[in-house]
Amino acid sequence: MLKLYVLAGIALTGWLLYLLAPILTPFMAAAVLSYLFNPLVTRMAAWHLGRAGATTVVFLIFALMLVGIALVLLPVVQNQAMLFIDALPKYISRLQELLLPWLEQHFGLSLEVGGLTELAREHSQQLAQWFARGLGAAFDSGSAVLLALMNLIMIPVVTFYLLRDWPMVMERVHALIPRRLAPTVLKLVQDADQMLSGFLRGQLSVMLALGIIYAIGLSLAGLETGVLIGLIAGLFSFVPYLGVVVGIGAASIAMYVQTGELLPLVWVLMVFGIGQVLESVFLQPYFVGERMGLHPLAVIFAVLAGGQLFGFFGLLLALPVTAVLIVLLRHFWEQYQNSAFYADAYEEGSAMSGSERGQKAVTPERRD
Repeated sequence: MLKLYVLAGIALTGWLLYLLAPILTPFMAAAVLSYLFNPLVTRMAAWHLGRAGATTVVFLIFALMLVGIALVLLPVVQNQAMLFIDALPKYISRLQELLLPWLEQHFGLSLEVGGLTELAREHSQQLAQWFARGLGAAFDSGSAVLLALMNLIMIPVVTFYLLRDWPMVMERVHALIPRRLAPTVLKLVQDADQMLSGFLRGQLSVMLALGIIYAIGLSLAGLETGVLIGLIAGLFSFVPYLGVVVGIGAASIAMYVQTGELLPLVWVLMVFGIGQVLESVFLQPYFVGERMGLHPLAVIFAVLAGGQLFGFFGLLLALPVTAVLIVLLRHFWEQYQNSAFYADAYEEGSAMSGSERGQKAVTPERRD
């Protein structure tokens, strides 16, 4: 009966998480950030700063880093975004000169877009005004934008309190575990923590390194929007191979529009090729290693499944849940191998194979 209540509780909790996913997003984001920064806060708290003081110092350092990065990157990204907007007429022109004749020659499609270039040129300078009007309309619509702003504000607030009270929260969770199951549960939690913490911190380091490598490489290759595309490719590299596909596609199109030649595309491929070699040979082994023990296709499936089921909330939960499932499956596999059922089956199989060998040994004597 107790097991039935436990299963019902788990099902009810999952259903509530699904219903409350939109408002739980800041809490899950805060939990992930607290989990990542907790070791640093714990070390600083040991320097006689106290938990609250260490949390405050970490917040200040992190805020200063974000402000510094924003001051350095925002002007560059803004400039390259404006370059992209100004290049829209060139995109349309390339489309009209190259793609449309090819479509007409091979598929018989005759499209008249003579005014598209001029239209794009006229409206490219109004995109900023349209964007501002769109934001105004979105703000007028109310609840969705208000909820997003509230979530954005709540993330640092919840993160601060979670980081400050992390040991107390863990003690409360530990007190909920049945005493008979506590040793097994703690072992599973430690295994999942070791796997997940290393993977998340390592993967964030890989994303940052790849974004810098792609941005520098594409800029050296002469791509005007190289920093913007490189950073986006690094961000998407959280999902295996997605960053490379997005980066090569966007950089190739931008380079061809910028130069009108195919030869510079070789430099784009070289940049991403070097990035992939560095990721495989150095970045992944050094920062991530084999901490997850999960095939890249399984990571892709986990991220896509989490996003499909729970949206952004599911993206945050996908890899933590996968890490826990891996640890549970390994534990069940060990239990199965140590079970009497597995041992009896193994011994029975060994006995049968031995008797078969005995029959084979007797058979030649009968033939004689």
